[in-house]
Amino acid sequence: MSVDIGSRLRQVRLRHKLSQRELAKRAGVTNSTISLIESNASNPSVGALKRILDGIPIGLAEFFSFESEKSRRAFYAAEELVEIGKGPISYRQIGDNLFGRSLQILKECYQPGADTGKVPLVHEGEEGGIVLSGRLEVTVDDERRILGPGDAYYFESRRPHRFRCIGPVPCDVISACTPPTF
Repeated sequence: MSVDIGSRLRQVRLRHKLSQRELAKRAGVTNSTISLIESNASNPSVGALKRILDGIPIGLAEFFSFESEKSRRAFYAAEELVEIGKGPISYRQIGDNLFGRSLQILKECYQPGADTGKVPLVHEGEEGGIVLSGRLEVTVDDERRILGPGDAYYFESRRPHRFRCIGPVPCDVISACTPPTF
């Protein structure tokens, strides 16, 4: 029997309303460690997993006995989207239970000047999005574009990438990534 530790950790973390950053801080590991585990790009040792779970807190036995059913729910009201972002970037996720799911859909809102960081994001999978309003600077590898309403992006997520709101108004984006990475 194979256990999807990454999806299980993501589900337990979200159930406890913790961001990857907060869990990493509590567990004394880097943000990228949590991200790599949740995307199944890294398989933690039992000791490392125990330290991470102590940050929730949840024991190993409870973690491995945790069962979550795939949500059969098909529709979500705007106020039911789950906020998983923080600060000047809002990430509102469709559904709170992505356990066993292979797609994550987000309504993103970048406040003027908001930036995903000087260090580019890198993870497994693919992602794409469509700008609804405002202007978004998207950098993928060494290529940079400023996208406006109706413009879109789509790339392999292992390519280093970064997002930044350009201009005086917030930028709204609808995005999807596979596998779920938040």
